Amino acid sequence: MVADRQSRLAATGLRAGGRLALRLPPSMAYVANLLAGWRLGAQVILLDHRLTPFEVDAALKRLLPQVVVAPETVRGGALRAFVDVAESVTPYPGRPAETPHAVIQLSSGSTGPSKVIGRTATDLVAEIDRYTRIDGVPLRGERIVVLASMVHVLGLVGALLYGLHAGAVVQPPERITGDSILDAVAAHPTPATVLGVPFHIGLLASTVNPPAVPQLKRMTTGGELVSAGTAAAFTEKYRVPLGNMWGMTEVGVIATDLFGTHRPALRPAPGLEVIERDGQLLVSRPESPYVGLSDPTRWSDGWLHTKDAGTVDPETGLVTVRGRLDSQVSVGGLKVDLTEVEATLGALPGVLAAVVLFDEVITAYLQIAPPASEHTVDAAITERLASFKRPRRVHVLDAMPRTTTGKLVRDRAVLRAAVS
Repeated sequence: MVADRQSRLAATGLRAGGRLALRLPPSMAYVANLLAGWRLGAQVILLDHRLTPFEVDAALKRLLPQVVVAPETVRGGALRAFVDVAESVTPYPGRPAETPHAVIQLSSGSTGPSKVIGRTATDLVAEIDRYTRIDGVPLRGERIVVLASMVHVLGLVGALLYGLHAGAVVQPPERITGDSILDAVAAHPTPATVLGVPFHIGLLASTVNPPAVPQLKRMTTGGELVSAGTAAAFTEKYRVPLGNMWGMTEVGVIATDLFGTHRPALRPAPGLEVIERDGQLLVSRPESPYVGLSDPTRWSDGWLHTKDAGTVDPETGLVTVRGRLDSQVSVGGLKVDLTEVEATLGALPGVLAAVVLFDEVITAYLQIAPPASEHTVDAAITERLASFKRPRRVHVLDAMPRTTTGKLVRDRAVLRAAVS
């Protein structure tokens, strides 16, 4: 399959040092074209298939590929994890790669405009090596039931590339539903690790009377912080470790706790150093991952500035991520950590998702289900938080806005629009 795609891409004039943009949903076509582009020596730009035509057009004008691979026909429903795709291969008036990066990705945009992030082959290989040295990762002959998109770093490296390297079977479920995920785990007798984001934990935790699945070895989640309530609901129902990972598109996996023994703290991945400076977590990174961006507040002197608040225990080296650096605000001269407020809300019964921002006043956006109601949430928060920490505005939404990777959107404009 890869050889077939390689010939097709070469026929369009794509050569070593060229630029290829992939805009395909999760599919064998996506995997084959990705590996074919790399086999040709091209720089591969990954665009999420869920982007709108307007967003795709803006990205192509910004990144200027020479060839674009896009879906021509797609067979499969909206909840399918992997679909059948017949793709089109179209020349685009771009130019050859100007940097040595093997892959170009866009940041998730959960807090604002996307950044262009480049990673070299050496960098990707180094991340795969970090995975091989982390205790608790899937081993040869085991399975990775992948729910995270392979367009983004967790699914791309943590499932696809690591799985190919380690000899683990990479298995998407038929559909992204709780029942279908459990069916995928039960489909083979070999041990299975489910790899996803907190949204997927919620799917499994809310599954009514799930069958026994002895093949389930653990679930590992990346992305945003998992609320204590969600973690407790999952482990109580399935009795397997709920592992946690902290990473960024810029560097991949940074720290892990795959056995759930240090929650919410994590241990830095082998080969990486994490320090705390002025309340911000910094990660060792020999060169800037940003393409066309020279900003010392994001990378300088061998350190990636994560913009995440956190601490590093001087005795154990364990890292605790406290949330975004801009989550700490002053209310009447008193410091309030919005991450604490958000975690308190997220732990309440019936609260499915919560985002807390400072928008003139502390403002909460919630998605709830019975037994929760606006009244019960208000009463519970009054019991649990001091008055100066409580949200002054609470908006209950039918569904919380999320990025294409499943992260909760924290952009004020998007949340305001969702309310209106």
